[in-house]
Amino acid sequence: MAFEASPATPAMAIPSGSDGKPPSLGYNSFEPRALWNLILTLGLWAVAALGATPLLSVLYMLIVKGGARLNGELFTELPPAGFEMGGGIGNAIQGTLVTVAIASLISIPIALFAAIYLAELRPLSRISSVARFLAKVLTGFPSILAGVFVYAAVVLLMGSYSALAGGVALAVLMLPTITLTAEGAMHMVPQRMKDAAIGMGCTNTQVVWSVTLPTALPSIVTGIILAVARVAGESAPLLFTALFSNYWLRNITEPTASLSILIYNFSSMPFDNQIELAWAASLVLVMIVLGFNILSRFIGRPQV
Repeated sequence: MAFEASPATPAMAIPSGSDGKPPSLGYNSFEPRALWNLILTLGLWAVAALGATPLLSVLYMLIVKGGARLNGELFTELPPAGFEMGGGIGNAIQGTLVTVAIASLISIPIALFAAIYLAELRPLSRISSVARFLAKVLTGFPSILAGVFVYAAVVLLMGSYSALAGGVALAVLMLPTITLTAEGAMHMVPQRMKDAAIGMGCTNTQVVWSVTLPTALPSIVTGIILAVARVAGESAPLLFTALFSNYWLRNITEPTASLSILIYNFSSMPFDNQIELAWAASLVLVMIVLGFNILSRFIGRPQV
């Protein structure tokens, strides 16, 4: 049986312009698409600069007005009385750290167990749907209402304001943020990893503790840090729960100072020294919150 040779495939024709010459492959900045791309790029940078202007303005103002008081005395001394000079905000820093630590100890375990239930154990149950809805509602919950609730449930029961009550109020605000973030992080764990663990004979508990949680840990930690950064600057809940104190905290059942309440109190005083301390406390608080946000971005960045 004879086969006929097929004709050679003709070379692909190169399109040419109206003048018969092939189009130039070089970059021409005056082409319509290049000009439009340049306009959009400049507009994007302008919008980004406009959005960053308030933050940079606040930082500049705080550094100028509060930076002069940044010294060792600021972090180690107690607040001064009305006509006294000097002093510091050491007890306010201590109180802020203690109340945030109490809030973290309360909210993180509860939020993680709730997220495990919502994401792994009963994700489609009715109680999970209700809990998820309530958590989303609580993310927009006014912080002052959390203070009023804890005032009625804890302060009146204990008979006094305290750092413990302040921590409970902050925990109420942290709980929904950590729960929803942890649940989302667990949903992002590939199902094939869980199926592989089950295929090797792991129980559901072993899958959660050995596969799901370690894989989702960076995103969970990011959510925790963002929740901590949010409550570190809260003042309304602490007005009803921790109140304020001019002394060092010795027991969590005592009233305690905090940076946000100190700023609120000192900024309205007619004494220059207290106003300067309020500016310095504002700078310290912004640096703490900014540091937490930067840390969350560093931990939550994609691993290459």
